[in-house]
Amino acid sequence: MIFNSYTFIAFFIIILLLHNLPLSWRTKKINLLLASYLFYAAWNPPFILLLWLSTVIDFYVGRALYTEVNKSKKRMLFVLSLIGNLGMLCFFKYGTFLLDNFLFICDLIGIDYNPATPSIILPAGISFYTFTTLCYTIDMYHKRSEPVKSMLDFSLFVTFFPHLVAGPIVRPPQLVPQFETERSATKKQFYDGLLLLSLGLFMKVVLADAMLSGTADTIFNSKEVLPTLDAWIGVLAFSGQIFLDFAGYSTCAIGVALCLGFVLPQNFNYPYAAIGFSDFWKRWHITLSAWLRDYLYIPLGGNRHGQLRTYFSLMVTMLLGGLWHGANWTFVAWGGLHGLYLWIEKFFRDRRKSQGESHASLHHEYDPNKPWIGFAYALLTFMAINITWVFFRADTFGKSWQLLYSMFKFDATGSPLLTSLAIIKVAVIVPLIFLCHWFMRKTKVLDVAYQLKWWKLGLAWSTLILLLVWVQESGSSFIYFQF
Repeated sequence: MIFNSYTFIAFFIIILLLHNLPLSWRTKKINLLLASYLFYAAWNPPFILLLWLSTVIDFYVGRALYTEVNKSKKRMLFVLSLIGNLGMLCFFKYGTFLLDNFLFICDLIGIDYNPATPSIILPAGISFYTFTTLCYTIDMYHKRSEPVKSMLDFSLFVTFFPHLVAGPIVRPPQLVPQFETERSATKKQFYDGLLLLSLGLFMKVVLADAMLSGTADTIFNSKEVLPTLDAWIGVLAFSGQIFLDFAGYSTCAIGVALCLGFVLPQNFNYPYAAIGFSDFWKRWHITLSAWLRDYLYIPLGGNRHGQLRTYFSLMVTMLLGGLWHGANWTFVAWGGLHGLYLWIEKFFRDRRKSQGESHASLHHEYDPNKPWIGFAYALLTFMAINITWVFFRADTFGKSWQLLYSMFKFDATGSPLLTSLAIIKVAVIVPLIFLCHWFMRKTKVLDVAYQLKWWKLGLAWSTLILLLVWVQESGSSFIYFQF
C-alpha cells in the first residue's frame, strides 16, 4: 500500500476512526499493529513472517543482551543478532549481487561454473526495518537505554506503518515512550498532520511524478551520447525528482503519524541549500546519516585517532552507505564520490583551521554582510551533488560514463530527446527548489504556514489538493521502496 493511492486514503480514514473511539489504550495499540501488518501485507503477505521473526528475535535478544553479565555470552548473543539481522538483509538484498560477482571472478580466473539463477524477491523496506531493529540490539549491548518492557510496544515500534517501508529510521527512545501512555492528536497536531500529508503528496504526485520523472527516465534510458543541454536537464530532473519523491514520503509519514498523535524525527532539512558536503549530510536523509555516524563512523574510530584514521572511517562509512542503497557497484561509486567530496572538504577545513581562520568559516557559515558568498558555495555544492546522482540513477558504469561525457563535452551534437516543454519544466522547477531551500534553510514549513494569513494558507492548501485530484491517475511507488 502506498500513500499516493485511494486505497490508502480509505485505510487511513478507518484507522483514524478506530484510533479515536473510546477504547482502551492497549486495544488501540493492537489496532495500530494489525493495521501496520495489513499495510505491509499489501506488497507481499508472506514477508510479514520475516518482519515478525525479526521483531521477536530482537526483542528477546535485546533483553538478554541488557541483562547478561557474562562477557563471552554477551558477545555471542550480539554476534548472533548481527548474523540474524545482516544475514537476512544480505540474502534478500545482496544474494544475487554476491553470486553475480562470484561468477565474474570465476570467469576471470578461468573456472567454468554455471549455477541456477536464484529467484529472490526483495521484501519492501527491509533495509529500513533491519536498521531499526539493529540499532536496538546495539544499544542494548552497550546499555545506552532501557530494554522495551512490552512485546506489543516493541512490535509497534518496528512495524508502525508510517515509517515502516521508507523511514524515517527511528530509534527506540524516539518512539517507544510514545506508546507507553495513551495518545491522540490535538486539534493543532491533526491539522498540521493533514497539511504535511497534503504537501508530501503534492511533492510526490504533482512535482516528482507528473513534472520530472518522465524527463529523467528519457535521459537515463537513452543508449546514445546526448547533447549537453539534454544531459544536464535529465540529471537536474532526477535531482529534483529524488528529493521530491523521498522528502515527499518522509513528509507524508511525519504527517500521518502526527494525525494519530505521534511525532517522528525530521528526515530532511532543505538539503540543496547545504554549504558543503558535511552540511549536506546533516540535511539529507538525516536519520540514516545519524545512524551511519553513530553505529558505523564512530565505532570505526571517527575523528579520535588522527587524520588518516578519520579519512579511512569517512570513506568506509560512505562506501557502505552507498551499498545500503542498492546491490550495484554504481551505488558504491556514488557513496565513494561523496566520501571523496568529504575528504577534500576536510582537507581544506583542516588547513584553514591550522591557519587560524574563524569559527564561523570552519562551520559552513557565511558573512551576513556578504550573503552571495554563502549562496555561491551552496550552488557549487548543489552542482557537485548533481554529478553524484548520475551514478545513483544509472544502472551501469557504461551508462554513467556516457552521461557524464554528454554533460561535459559542451556541444550540441547528437539527436535531441527532450521537447522544449520538458526543458522548460525542469528549468523552472529545479531552480525554484534550490531557491526555496536557500531562503527557508533556517526555518520550517509549518512555521512559514502559520505566518500566513488564514485565507492565504487556505488558498494554498486548496490549490495543493485540487492539483492532486487533477493529476492523480494511478499511484506509482516511491523510489526508496526499492532500498
